Amino acid sequence: MARIVFGMNQSLDGYVDHDRFGPGPKLFRHFIEQAREQAGSIYGRKLYEIMAYWDEDRPEWDEAEREFAQAWRAQPKWVVSRTLTSVGPNATLVEGDLEAAIRKLKTEVDGEIEVGGPDLAKSLTELGLIDEYRIYLHPVVLGGGNPYFHGPRPPLRFVASEQVDENVIRLTYVPA
Repeated sequence: MARIVFGMNQSLDGYVDHDRFGPGPKLFRHFIEQAREQAGSIYGRKLYEIMAYWDEDRPEWDEAEREFAQAWRAQPKWVVSRTLTSVGPNATLVEGDLEAAIRKLKTEVDGEIEVGGPDLAKSLTELGLIDEYRIYLHPVVLGGGNPYFHGPRPPLRFVASEQVDENVIRLTYVPA
């Protein structure tokens, strides 16, 4: 049975923004290994379109970026969208009943499935489908933007912390 995990980089004041801060080399290596181990990823349209960047090789990439792209391409992706009519390689469009689709994934897939994006995570949290939350806490203050938690904060129980690199701590929570 699959475990649904929502994990993202977050500022000290609770926001996510891939344009204003990102992972250093050690944390990026962590994400490469994570992508290799995951059973797949679930994305909303916006984040999927951003992540589709990894579908085609770029000449400016270094070795780590090529490794991440290879791992990302290899894993199945499920894209939740009301507006897309098609998705790229190794991706499946999820239409209709979100709860039924994700419950079916949880029973049919073994391993960890990443949830990408706070909007989609909000919907899955409301449905009680997220098994774990991972906050990669960065020493950055953004002062606004897209919050890690959209809407009411779910009741959570702290289960672990790990220093991933010199500046980032991963905090792990499960629904209480």
